[in-house]
Amino acid sequence: MLRTPVSERRLAILEWLKDPARHFPPQRHGDLVEDGVSADALAAKLGVHRRVADTHLTLLADLGLLRAKRIRRRTHYRRDEMRIAEVARMFEKGW
Repeated sequence: MLRTPVSERRLAILEWLKDPARHFPPQRHGDLVEDGVSADALAAKLGVHRRVADTHLTLLADLGLLRAKRIRRRTHYRRDEMRIAEVARMFEKGW
């Protein structure tokens, strides 16, 4: 995790997903809070191609900071609050 460079886009994704209903319009399939935000919606908000967004989202999911859920043919992402709190505690203790 410490070797992963910090990215403004990744920080923005984590911030937006704190309150997805405020930052994203309702989705046709899946609840924004319970199921997460679709990768397409995140890519649009970032203003990048889907593949670029997928790179950031996959990295955050691999670190355990996001949870991915498939709904129909789309992947939705939401924050893993327990993992984020765990990481924050590690940094507070001085790693």
